Amino acid sequence: MEPRIKVINVVLALMIIASFLVAAVIRECGHALVAYWLGDRTPLEEGRLTLRLRPHLDSVGTLLCVILAFQPIYAFPVGLGWGKPVKPDPWKLRVGADRGVFLVALGGLITNLILGLLVALLASLAAPFLLRVAASPVSPYVLQLLVVFASVNVCMAIFNLLPIYPLDGYQMLYSALPSKQAVQFAKSAPYGAFIILVLFFFLPFLATLTGLGSIPILGLLFRLPQLIWLLSMLIISPISGAEVANYYLQL
Repeated sequence: MEPRIKVINVVLALMIIASFLVAAVIRECGHALVAYWLGDRTPLEEGRLTLRLRPHLDSVGTLLCVILAFQPIYAFPVGLGWGKPVKPDPWKLRVGADRGVFLVALGGLITNLILGLLVALLASLAAPFLLRVAASPVSPYVLQLLVVFASVNVCMAIFNLLPIYPLDGYQMLYSALPSKQAVQFAKSAPYGAFIILVLFFFLPFLATLTGLGSIPILGLLFRLPQLIWLLSMLIISPISGAEVANYYLQL
């Protein structure tokens, strides 16, 4: 049953935002690294092959994360957003323009997914030590941070599958389409951020207003942030263990 706890967990929100910022930096650096491996030095020359925060921040993408992180507990706070897109030069990618752009986009997605799964495993291994051997008032929060970081990374991987600019799914679909269809699809790019705001804010509001969100399973389509969070939990729980994964919503 969905917990109807109408409070905002500030500690959880700050963990989500911090996790998002680290995950976004590693993700965008992953894009730049794949482009560099494929022969394009453009991201390197633009200062994107770095783990510094500032070059990778996107104001709208970060704002989305902050708003979703400070949702009440019953709405399942989640870390979703995007960094400043890495823009490789397609003609410098030695595997070809379309294949190269696809691989660069895929690189960020895989980076988040692998990082999330590794940290979920770390949380599983660290849980006995944190909760028994080195038990302290801080230990549950350390474990919670590991779970949150794992979930945020997997959430970002799932979120970026959406074929909406500036997400990776857009670049992957654009590079996979025939030229004529790709040109038509590219016309949606200027409206990408608006489409995301509609999907992640207007649709949940509409679902609450009309009661559509209460329809079993189908209602989740009107609450995409919650759906993505649930999918992330399904992915990390077998690795971290369900008991450890439950620390995400620790109050």
